[in-house]
Amino acid sequence: MSQRGINKDMVQLVMEYGEQQGDKLILNRKAAERLMHAARTLAKILDKGGLVVVAAGESQLTTYNYEGRSH
Repeated sequence: MSQRGINKDMVQLVMEYGEQQGDKLILNRKAAERLMHAARTLAKILDKGGLVVVAAGESQLTTYNYEGRSH
């Protein structure tokens, strides 16, 4: 691992988000780019303190910033 510049955190990400192909787990460039986009979106949600979506079945009714357990 260290000779290839691969650390434990990188391996853990592939283990969690990689695609199974036989006895291999693969996280390719395209999948990694999708994760980067998701990470930026998660950072925005984190800045808001969380996010609540109220839905009934497949219909989204409303959404608002999470303000604690009272909602």
